[in-house]
Amino acid sequence: MATDSGGRRPQSLALRVTVLVGLATSLLFLLFAWSVERSIELHFARMDLQQMRAAWHALDGALEPGSGPGAVPPLAARLQRAMAGNGTVAYLVRGAGGSVLARNTTPQLERLLQHVAPAADLQLDELRIVAASGHAWRIAVFRSATRSVALAVNVDFHLQYLNALQNALWGGTFVASLITVLVAGLAVRQGHVPLRRISARMRALSAERLSTRLDPQRVPVELQELVEAFNAMLDRIEASFERLREVSADIAHELRTPITNLTTQTQVALSQTRDAAAYREVLYSNLEEFERLSAMIADMLFLAQSDRGRAGLQLGPVDLLAQARDLTEYFEPLADERGVRLTVSGTAPRVIGDKAMLRRALSNLLSNAVRHTPQGGGVAIRLGADSRFASVAVSNDGAPIAAEHLERIFERFYRVDPSRQRGAEGAGLGLAIVQSIVALHGGQVRARSEGGTTTFEMQLPLASSAA
Repeated sequence: MATDSGGRRPQSLALRVTVLVGLATSLLFLLFAWSVERSIELHFARMDLQQMRAAWHALDGALEPGSGPGAVPPLAARLQRAMAGNGTVAYLVRGAGGSVLARNTTPQLERLLQHVAPAADLQLDELRIVAASGHAWRIAVFRSATRSVALAVNVDFHLQYLNALQNALWGGTFVASLITVLVAGLAVRQGHVPLRRISARMRALSAERLSTRLDPQRVPVELQELVEAFNAMLDRIEASFERLREVSADIAHELRTPITNLTTQTQVALSQTRDAAAYREVLYSNLEEFERLSAMIADMLFLAQSDRGRAGLQLGPVDLLAQARDLTEYFEPLADERGVRLTVSGTAPRVIGDKAMLRRALSNLLSNAVRHTPQGGGVAIRLGADSRFASVAVSNDGAPIAAEHLERIFERFYRVDPSRQRGAEGAGLGLAIVQSIVALHGGQVRARSEGGTTTFEMQLPLASSAA
């Protein structure tokens, strides 16, 4: 059994999904909380900026009383009247020479304002927050041609509100993220219920219950392909088990006959005293049975190795025409004895393959054709090729094979006529060996029977295709 043992065990899918959902939602909540907090903070800053601008305009009017008729009130009175609606704004106005023109700041705040670089205009990005006298102030300093003005607005209430909002947002984000993770974990667990049901059905399978199938229409769409693949795998396994049962029964039948013959002949030979010639005849007969058993075992071992891909191939260029002619000469005495004609026609390019195995496959086809051709009939080997494959077709005259038999004729131990005694026909593995050899070479073999002629055709990749 092949397993992938490399690396550590992957993490749980449920854990992966839960962590991913939790991280994604937490990041979204955090981004939302930051956006809300930043938006409110900017809103407060704009409010303070508007208040500072209003205060500046009031101060500017108070410092420049104009030239209208009537007595000009004192500066203190003008400042008091101008700043009546801006009592929360602290200010420090200096003249061009640095003299203080007006102020309502504390000494500590005034010292802080002296360290702030002045700007040319009162803008939002020029605002700063500082602490003085136990309070928080949003300050700005700007300079005109005739004076410099420092303004400060108390923002204690704003900061308290922002701190409370920040705690509420972060706390709500944590609780919402925790709830999301718990809900995601529960959803994933519930989503895995169909998988657990499928696993339970799989665990209930056994060699005696391979007919069980899962219904693709009763699972979620995401699992439908998995269920269909599982059912297809069960189909293949069930078919393999069925073939294994049939092969086991056929092997038992094929081995029982020669073993019974050996046992019977030995018992008869030992039942009474015989001369040396009689014993020698029994030994020769037993030797024939042993040779049949040995050939059958060798064939079954070859098929088992080829099924597992362990039939080592000695690859090289193979001339199919030369092999066909050599085998025709080899089978010519047997064909003459049966009154069968052998012919070879056509040509085919060389293929890359195992010469001994391909010779064995062609020999099995030719032997099978000669054995089933009636006296006076013929066996023809025709070679050909197309752009990808070279073909070798072995045709023989004789009784046609029904279509239902052609579909199974390459199965091991399959009999077209179950009542026939194998005798000299072998164990019924010849065509199965042909199919295995051709499959090992990346080709295919097929059979057809019509009009009193049966043809077995091997198609093998050309040398360029094989490379």
